[in-house]
Amino acid sequence: MLNPNSIRVPVAEEMKKFEGYFSNVMKSKVPLLGIITNYIYRRKGKQIRPLLVFLTSGLNGGITNSTYVAASMIELLHTATLIHDDVVDEAYERRGSFSINALWRSKIAVLVGDFLLSKGLLVAIENDEFELLKHMSKAVKEMSEGELMQIERSRKMDIDEDIYFDIIKKKTATLLASCAVNGAQAANASAENLAKMYNFGENLGIAFQIKDDIFDYEPKGIIGKPTGNDIKENKLTLPIIHALSKVNNSEQLRVKKLLRKSKQNSKAVEEIISFTVAQGGVEYAKQKMQFYASESKRILETYPNSDYKESLNMLIDYITTRKK
Repeated sequence: MLNPNSIRVPVAEEMKKFEGYFSNVMKSKVPLLGIITNYIYRRKGKQIRPLLVFLTSGLNGGITNSTYVAASMIELLHTATLIHDDVVDEAYERRGSFSINALWRSKIAVLVGDFLLSKGLLVAIENDEFELLKHMSKAVKEMSEGELMQIERSRKMDIDEDIYFDIIKKKTATLLASCAVNGAQAANASAENLAKMYNFGENLGIAFQIKDDIFDYEPKGIIGKPTGNDIKENKLTLPIIHALSKVNNSEQLRVKKLLRKSKQNSKAVEEIISFTVAQGGVEYAKQKMQFYASESKRILETYPNSDYKESLNMLIDYITTRKK
């Protein structure tokens, strides 16, 4: 599997500088906020989203001060949504550590998420980056709509493939699209290239989400068993949607009944996973993931060869082959 550090090579110095820039943006005079934001900062993930901003900025003309603003906005927004997601899902772990709501309870977690989102808005306004703010605001709206669509449809269990793609475009792909278009915007790219970068990021985001969906059905950890987390939450993702489309109505009803009791029944989870694999759902999802990854690469082919382009191609491969 690709090492994320090798993808960073063309922007390694800028990403190091970004660490200090982002840490400064997160600061607050409120002691409790200082403690919590420091906890968040020390447990940051792979920073794929700011990395995407820097690489697309480089690809479209060069890294500027606006690139740092764009990367900070996106990372603040992403962190805020993760905190809010943990509250909604009542999740007590994030990236192998306690979530904010686990340590400081949900009320504080929601307020911290609000603080980070407002900081993302302020960093754009204070730097007069209104085009960047426009792209990010669109992403916030789309992500909220996507989450609500998924909750509504999951309750009714009436998600088909078209609805699934509508949901993940809003819920996941719009943020990576915002990363790519804001990176290009920071480099003063043409309208044509801004459109290209949005499509590049959207396709990459769809591939990213399908890969996440596939994890539910693959062996994980020491015990070597699939997690089935989405199944337990009654989320109809691409593998099971495709599997259900291959069987008759009575079999669909049987599987949906299993889904409704899967949260408290590990045997039901195992049966659903076996059904999905047997009906070709996981293999179908892998093929779709590769299609969207290929679409991202096709867009990159319209750009001249560069280290940035090479790293973006490597990033696509990393996203589709990662183990977690």
